[in-house]
Amino acid sequence: MKRAAAIWCITALLATATQAQTKRPAQTEKAKMDAYINGLMAKMTVDEKIGQLNLVTGGEATTGAAVSTDVEGKIRKGQVGGIFSLTTPGRIRKAQEIAVNGSRLHIPMLFGQDVIHGYKTSFPIPLALAASWDMPMIEHTARVAATEASADGINWTFSPMVDIARDPRWGRVAEGSGEDPYLGSAIARVMVKGYQGDDLKKANTIMACVKHFALYGAAEAGRDYNTTDMSPNRMYNEYLPPYKAAVDAGAGSIMASFNDINGTPATANKWLLTDVLRKQWGFNGFVVSDYTGVSEMIEHGLGNLQQVSGLALKAGMNMDMVSEGFLTTLKKSLAEKKVSLADIDAACRLILQAKYKLGLFDDPYKYCSEERAKTEILTPAHLKFSREAASQTFVLLKNDNKTLPLKKAGTIALIGPLGNSRANMPGTWAVNADLGNTPSLLEGLKAVAGDKANIVYNMGSNLLDDATEQKNGTMFGREIPRDARSEQDMIIDAVRTAEKADVVVAALGESSEMSGESSSRSNIQIPAIQQRLLAALLKTGKPVVLVLFTGRPLAIKWESENVPAILNVWFGGTQAAYAIADVLFGDVNPSGKLPITFPQNVGQVPIYYSHKNTGRPLPDGKWFTKFRSNYLDVSNDPLYPFGFGLSYTNFNYGGVTLSSGTLKNGGTITASVTVTNTGDREGKETVQLYTRDMVGSISRPVKELKGFQKISLKPGESKGVKFTISVNDLKFYNADLKYVAEPGEFKVFIGPNSRDVKESHFTLLDR
Repeated sequence: MKRAAAIWCITALLATATQAQTKRPAQTEKAKMDAYINGLMAKMTVDEKIGQLNLVTGGEATTGAAVSTDVEGKIRKGQVGGIFSLTTPGRIRKAQEIAVNGSRLHIPMLFGQDVIHGYKTSFPIPLALAASWDMPMIEHTARVAATEASADGINWTFSPMVDIARDPRWGRVAEGSGEDPYLGSAIARVMVKGYQGDDLKKANTIMACVKHFALYGAAEAGRDYNTTDMSPNRMYNEYLPPYKAAVDAGAGSIMASFNDINGTPATANKWLLTDVLRKQWGFNGFVVSDYTGVSEMIEHGLGNLQQVSGLALKAGMNMDMVSEGFLTTLKKSLAEKKVSLADIDAACRLILQAKYKLGLFDDPYKYCSEERAKTEILTPAHLKFSREAASQTFVLLKNDNKTLPLKKAGTIALIGPLGNSRANMPGTWAVNADLGNTPSLLEGLKAVAGDKANIVYNMGSNLLDDATEQKNGTMFGREIPRDARSEQDMIIDAVRTAEKADVVVAALGESSEMSGESSSRSNIQIPAIQQRLLAALLKTGKPVVLVLFTGRPLAIKWESENVPAILNVWFGGTQAAYAIADVLFGDVNPSGKLPITFPQNVGQVPIYYSHKNTGRPLPDGKWFTKFRSNYLDVSNDPLYPFGFGLSYTNFNYGGVTLSSGTLKNGGTITASVTVTNTGDREGKETVQLYTRDMVGSISRPVKELKGFQKISLKPGESKGVKFTISVNDLKFYNADLKYVAEPGEFKVFIGPNSRDVKESHFTLLDR
């Protein structure tokens, strides 16, 4: 017994020692960081501490009207903590040398950039990436972006944007992952991991900045920068989850949103930035304002620059982007006891910690390698991956009579104002892409078809009727030259081109800058001038394929009823033209699924699949019933539901089988379905799992996405797809904002989209 006891003691001691060794490196690193920063801050003056909280623009690009001045002088005085929109190793090294060699304490700066969907090698816009439902692929796009951006001197990106958006009038829907918190959370996690990797001190990783915290995607009327009004229940259950997922994934920084929340702008909202973000979620990174977000609170009606700057700092804002309210007013506020030294110290410490975690105190120039800039940007491997990724994001909305894929034969007429525009292919927020060297769709079709088909082009119409509107929708180098001919003459010419062809590809929709920041639209149809062109092309009797360029859901009810084939290609990045051609010619089978609902018309907005029921729901199969929740002039149905997307092959779903009819607390059940490829092509299918809580303490959505798997099937092949459901999957925030799963009946739905599902049910037991 004594020997056994001794062995047990030795084993226990070894286990304890092993655990200590496992914990020690992280603890030691934190202790080293704290000791270093403590020592540095002990040397800093109040002015130098405040200087660390100042983020300025380097002048290469801006997203607002204000521009920073005398940047070099401020750096020498220790008045700049970071610069954004400055690129290339040479320029960044020069700026960093001023900070390291020219300022009193030699503190290096952060260098940020809007690396939104790729860097020089651009990938599909974020909404398009979400349509792939392919998490490893999305993560790898962020990994490539981090590699290229860090090779060009950048160490901090203002991405991912994880705002839930259900109003397609809002232009920035293009920059997020759509309407669903489950899908949005999954993407938030992999984007953070892709940017930051497993060690921020590695030279090929960059710090993520999750934006816009919070609720920015719920702006009233779909108008950018507008106010929001939302219940706490909806916040916690539907809008906050992606932000929290990004925080849990270890995101290094957070950007506050422009909008107000419960009357207080996010930039100075202590409940949001301190109570939720830090106390509830345990976030330990730093918070930065959006562009002039601090000074814009003056227009919100919260006071002068000194007042709003003090409010922001005390609420939990750590870095002021461009406003320079912190720089110019905090010392005065400190003297007047309107802010405390502890407030300034806390913010300064978080900025210095970020620099320490990035390894900038060890090597301020670690991102300034001219060799990396020459060898790791726009590489053949990156371009190849960009093409492959884009092809996985396109959504086949309609394909009557197997119009697609096209044959590489005969004459193909490419018609439309977006058919020969290089600059619009990468999409909005591709701020670092070389727009002049991005191939147009015309070039892509010719390259992929080779000499097997004759590709002819005709512009067909201008992008928009009004020249001023077109100018506003083609900013930042995305201009599409206007044709001076009359609309009638252009259509007549386009029809002549179509009549000589075997098939027509109509490249229509939005220009890239008709979506994105400050690009809200009250009319979300294809522009009228393009609709008239499309109608004329259809009258020729030729097969017409609509290649739809868009950064948002469009109301294309007429097009869906009249055009035989519609391929939604969003904006696909640097290699979009080749990827579109790959799919049109069938070299790649489309597999994208909508991450956001397409309405029949703008009057249905906001429309989303996970809505609550009403006390007077419309009976199934009905369009209109008096005294029920419906419209007089249109059905409640979306044009295309969340999760929808066709393929060149067909998939058949069997019934849903559950491993048990009951789920115990702490246990799991398995939901299974067999999917069969009944067509003649290999294809990918995203199998989607939804649940519904049938009776709750509060009203619950009619469906909620709880799982998905993207599978590949050869012709005739069947595959069993299994989903594990646990109690955690059934939890929600109740009326008291407690995260609970309530016992009772649940429905399970599995299918190719949120509408066309097979179902079963189980009971969650109260024990």
